[in-house]
Amino acid sequence: MTLALFRDDPYLREAPATVLAHAEGGGVILDRSPFYPTGGGQPGDSGRLVWPEGEVAIATTVKGGEGAIVLVPAAGGGLPAPGTAVTAILDWERRYRHMRVHTALHLLSVVIPLPVTGGQIAAEKGRLDFDMPEPPDDPAALEARLNALIAEDLEVTESWITDAELAADPALVKTMSVRPPTGQGRVRLVRIGTPERQVDLQPCGGTHVARTGEIGPVRLGRIEKKGRQNRRVTLLLQD
Repeated sequence: MTLALFRDDPYLREAPATVLAHAEGGGVILDRSPFYPTGGGQPGDSGRLVWPEGEVAIATTVKGGEGAIVLVPAAGGGLPAPGTAVTAILDWERRYRHMRVHTALHLLSVVIPLPVTGGQIAAEKGRLDFDMPEPPDDPAALEARLNALIAEDLEVTESWITDAELAADPALVKTMSVRPPTGQGRVRLVRIGTPERQVDLQPCGGTHVARTGEIGPVRLGRIEKKGRQNRRVTLLLQD
């Protein structure tokens, strides 16, 4: 099992680690990792591994079996041997943009309070698919409300509940297409706002900014019809 350092500190840019093994297909498994693995619509992190005898670029990160996090090297990169002490260095600019987009999408689900049927995060933009039979009357008003929430510089925090508590409160789950991971005994919740003035609360395993003001202004792109009832809403960072 790999210790997921990004879960306790999403702002951690690099960390010392030890190579535990090589994964089937050529990936590297570390004992601890600041790299987020692909999941929940958020791409796996990229960056590099450095050790005294060499360096390798990491193209992406994925989940392995039994709690392992697998760092996938770029084509042609040599791998450090098991037992090697390395430094895992994140492509921080790319990750931070993922954090900004991810938190903005949580707010988008607030201004469009409809069931979410899918989603995707990228460094420049993100999108949510909604169970939305009819298009919104005033997209400009939605964009204005979204930017107003961002400008409030709301706190983003996390807490944990048990699997049983989540099962007893299914309304917490907004996404119809991806269910939060259960079976480990507890589920992570991401809150935007405070308990006294809560704007959003939902299960999520991804990385987020600490305050909504870090997102910066956003723009809503096209609202596209996807199937009989689904509509896709795209959100773009402005810097």
